[in-house]
Amino acid sequence: MIASLRGTVESLGSDWAVIDVAGVGFQVYMPTSTLSELGDVGQEVRLYTHLHLREDNVTLYGFASADELALFQTLLGVSGLGPRLALAMLSAMNVEQLSMAIATGSVDLLTVVPGVGKKLAGRLVLELKDKIGAGWIATPAAQIAQENADVLAALTALGYSVAEASRAVATLPPDQDSTLEEKIKLALQYFGGK
Repeated sequence: MIASLRGTVESLGSDWAVIDVAGVGFQVYMPTSTLSELGDVGQEVRLYTHLHLREDNVTLYGFASADELALFQTLLGVSGLGPRLALAMLSAMNVEQLSMAIATGSVDLLTVVPGVGKKLAGRLVLELKDKIGAGWIATPAAQIAQENADVLAALTALGYSVAEASRAVATLPPDQDSTLEEKIKLALQYFGGK
């Protein structure tokens, strides 16, 4: 098992890089966030890796952090979700956003990822909600009521980070009669008062 690589960036592609480790070039597929952190050709890098074996293919996936790697491996545990789609999910959202979307059951937020339909998003939530909610996110999913998950999704769609959106949602009054639009306006007032 190849658990990590430390070497020099030899070449870059759209979703991969070749890392030269003591004269051996490893082609490593990675999310766009990790690719953007690599730097230029000739730069020294360290990646956490996952070696994926199939009978007809051996592929190496690399990540900038141990959290990204752990979430990638957790996603692979969902039936019907392969490494390419898990990589696409980590390219579309960072670890915090993806964890929050799963923990809060935000199927609509998950379907933003190309290749993830409502059926797969529902399966992701069903199979991973307890695992993700237990230890992945800094703000426990229990603090964000299910009725406010749509507000969280709307705020993240507007460009706020999941942490910022979570803080804004936490300030919402526990009013069951407010419409989604009213809740979003109240949450946006949190950012206006900062």
